Amino acid sequence: MPPTTEDQRQRRAAIRRLLLEQPATTQASLVAALESLGHAATQSSVSRDLREIGAVKTAQGYELPAAADVGDDQVAAVADLLRSSTPAGSNLLVIRTGIGAAQRVALALDRSGWPGMIGTIAGDDTIFVATESAHAQKNLVSRIEHATRS
Repeated sequence: MPPTTEDQRQRRAAIRRLLLEQPATTQASLVAALESLGHAATQSSVSRDLREIGAVKTAQGYELPAAADVGDDQVAAVADLLRSSTPAGSNLLVIRTGIGAAQRVALALDRSGWPGMIGTIAGDDTIFVATESAHAQKNLVSRIEHATRS
C-alpha cells in the first residue's frame, strides 16, 4: 500500500526534527533513524523528502538551511501566536495565527529579512506570504519551524 500524504507529512516532520538535532551524514542513516522512529522510508523517499523540505548537503552532511540569524529572533518572538502554515500552490504560503495576531506575525516575517520572501498580506488571523519559487517556499517553511522551536 503506497504511503499517504499524512505519512509523508509525518515523515518529513521527523526528518526536520532529526536534522535540527544534528546533520545526517548519509541518506541511509536517515532511513535507519526514521525506521527506528516507526516511519516507513526508503533512500528514494528520503531523497525526495530532503529536496521537498529544502535540506542542503554540507561538509557535515544533510542539514536544514542555516537559520541562525536575526530573522529567527523576530519570528521566535511571535512563535506562540502561530497556529499553522500550509502551502497553497508553489509560491504562496498561508499562515494561520491567533485571533488578531496576523499583522504582528507578518511584520516579524517582513523584518526577518529571510531570502525568498517577496511580501506578506495580513488579515485578522491569516497571512499570505508570496515566495520567489517553490524552493523558497520550502525553505521558508523550514525556517519558520526552526524559529518556532528555538
